[in-house]
Amino acid sequence: MMKHWKNRTGLAIAFAAALVVGGLGTAYASKVLASANPPATLKLADPNEGPNKLSFAPVVKRAYPTVVNISSSKVVRTPAGMSGMPPMDPFFEQFFGRNPGGRAIPKERREQSLGSGVIVSPEGYIITNNHVVDGATDIKVVLFDKRELQARLIGSDPKTDVAVLKVDVDDLPYITIADSSKVQVGDFALAIGNPFGVGKTVTMGIVSATGRGNLGIEDYEDFIQTDAPINPGNSGGALVNERGELVGINTAILSHGSGGNQGIGFAIPSNLVRQVMDSILKDGKVTRAYLGIVPQDVTPAIMRAFNVKDSKGALVGDVTPDGPAAKSGLQKGDIILEVNGSPIDDSNQLRNRISMMPVDSQAKLKVLRDGAVKNVEVTLGKLPTREERASNDKSNPDADLNGIQVEELTAGAARELGLPPTTAGVVVSDVDPDSPAADSGLRRGDVIQEVNRQKVRSVAEFNRAVQKSGKNPLLLVNRGGNTLYVAV
Repeated sequence: MMKHWKNRTGLAIAFAAALVVGGLGTAYASKVLASANPPATLKLADPNEGPNKLSFAPVVKRAYPTVVNISSSKVVRTPAGMSGMPPMDPFFEQFFGRNPGGRAIPKERREQSLGSGVIVSPEGYIITNNHVVDGATDIKVVLFDKRELQARLIGSDPKTDVAVLKVDVDDLPYITIADSSKVQVGDFALAIGNPFGVGKTVTMGIVSATGRGNLGIEDYEDFIQTDAPINPGNSGGALVNERGELVGINTAILSHGSGGNQGIGFAIPSNLVRQVMDSILKDGKVTRAYLGIVPQDVTPAIMRAFNVKDSKGALVGDVTPDGPAAKSGLQKGDIILEVNGSPIDDSNQLRNRISMMPVDSQAKLKVLRDGAVKNVEVTLGKLPTREERASNDKSNPDADLNGIQVEELTAGAARELGLPPTTAGVVVSDVDPDSPAADSGLRRGDVIQEVNRQKVRSVAEFNRAVQKSGKNPLLLVNRGGNTLYVAV
């Protein structure tokens, strides 16, 4: 208050001096200066009074008791010679290593982790991150009133990094879960958790972005990005809005070496958390729907090659044989624009939306095919395990034909590449490491099957197709049994 008041006094003095210079008279200037002098006895304002008071204390008061501290432990076996370090949030071990200290540790030891969680029901159900409790044999929860309780794991979903715990206490304070689809960039955001194990802490920021994906943190990503400081130990804690409602579960930060907050944190949106939690409580696990395609983003190069004016949507790079999409007539090269009337921005959004739909439900797709809009209805299947499918969810957005050599694809070469001997196309035999083709990701062993939607079965056909393709050829590449489009 004192500093703020002195600043206002300085402004009054400067204003009075300006009046004198401007010729308005010393008498009026003296009067202004006199009114700016502080009283003999300074009275501080009541912080609870005044129309301009801005405080998040009422918000924190509602949300604070619902956030808990979590400590978990498990016995792990490690090779001799590794070094030890204090317990830390296991998410950050992926980036900074578990034991940079240099002290030898035994082959078998008890490893401890610290994190946070949020009470979401009065019956004692708690949401946290899977990486906070993954593999734990002992989980303890410290409530707002300092009670320490034993918790049990009800279920978890590593693909979204969500876990559900339960403590056997009733009538607990619990948080209201908001509709995260209504979160907008610029909204206030408060992060509540237990950073570095120092105790429950509240930090403030804004929502910096929504729908963040393709970060490589989880299999399914739809993060809310915030600049509210998040640090190790905040994982599993609450990201709340200006009403004290849960909009996300804090899960990760972007950090370059320091291990601390640098203004970019990510939270799992509450709608996704709710869907995962409901599935775990109902079935004990998360069962995801399956479309049976390899989706790609519509890049500027893809836009030019397909002659479309909008980058919205997800390009079908491959269709799984006998999968739901194949049975419905969805084709390679289709661009999915909508699912059940909701627009699709990119491949990540399509994956997330399909995955959380019920198995055997109907997905009504609006697709763009050869410049015409078509409606395709797909009965979704159950997502196979990783071992049951060979899928490639990553696309090569760009490539360049300069700097590559191709050869005939023989039956023997196809078998060596893990492809059926009847596979048609030409195989990339060499890529110049200094060429744009190498920079774009085109690899030795890639099989080019189409140039500008024209099938190629030999080197001669490939050369003729390239000569006709013009400046922006579109390649259909088979890599390990899965196809993807590469726009040059």
